[in-house]
Amino acid sequence: MAQKRVLSGIRATGRLHIGNYLGAVKGMLALQDNPEYETFYMVADLHTLTTPYDAKTLKDSVREVVLDYLAAGLDPEKSVIFVQSQVPEHVELAYLFSTVVTIARMQHLPTYKDKVKQYPQANSMALLHYPVLMAADILTYKADSVPVGIDQEPHLEIAREIAGKMNEAYGLSFPEPKRFTIKGSEYIPSLKGEGKMSKTVEGSYINLTDDLASIRQALAGAPTDSGKGEKVPAEGGVANLLKLVGLFLGETKKKDYEEAYIGEGIKYSELKGELAEAIFAELKPLQEKRKVFENDSSLVDRILKEGAVKAGKVAKETLAETKKAMGLI
Repeated sequence: MAQKRVLSGIRATGRLHIGNYLGAVKGMLALQDNPEYETFYMVADLHTLTTPYDAKTLKDSVREVVLDYLAAGLDPEKSVIFVQSQVPEHVELAYLFSTVVTIARMQHLPTYKDKVKQYPQANSMALLHYPVLMAADILTYKADSVPVGIDQEPHLEIAREIAGKMNEAYGLSFPEPKRFTIKGSEYIPSLKGEGKMSKTVEGSYINLTDDLASIRQALAGAPTDSGKGEKVPAEGGVANLLKLVGLFLGETKKKDYEEAYIGEGIKYSELKGELAEAIFAELKPLQEKRKVFENDSSLVDRILKEGAVKAGKVAKETLAETKKAMGLI
């Protein structure tokens, strides 16, 4: 049986945090180690350009994500690891796909509207075009599965629509990609008490490279209450802390704290201290592995170069097939 292909990527906006790790990278690892799948993982530097960024530090940001990928366990012997802009076929294919998508469809996407509210001064064509480029990223490799969070579902719907329209109009055979999920990967809460963990919200996240002191400091700022009540909060700072307890200390420990909340009460200094230790214990092996790659830049360069060649080979085939079907060659 032929392997199913998977494509996923993370924008180059700096080092990855535990939300990226639990919400996306662990899903990537699960697929990488499954022999049923052929996995392509990129750093989405072109997508980074859709919101304000620093051109002087972009290359460094790309490198940080690559190092975090490798430290977390993405293996160039098992997965194709590459940088999006180093495979230019993505952009050309995105333009071809844009011929079957209306401006109105893009403007009505909730993700587009949210970004415009967040960055009203950066309402660019690139931002509007983001889901089309994402569709090209995925369909270039005819990927069946995409390990992303639930917030990306509107973009996957666009990818499915584009695949269907291209297949119907030109007799192509693009798959309609589905979202791949693993337990605990749906939504990683912000330390601020609302929303998800995000690199664009200072104080909401813990980086994979943070030391124990930094983790303790980040958790210390998480909002709490008196530690006692008739009912365990379903949302807000306490609920978010308890979810992290479940992820890093286990569901049994989470249940213990929930019972304490409606009983004798929780001492948040103890909870946050225990949680900080557990988070650091999981991150420490990643940090040690990261240092190996940090100290061998030529190895990282070689991994990215080989990844771009492997990805480019597939991308060139898909682009040629599409151009031929559209009458361009």
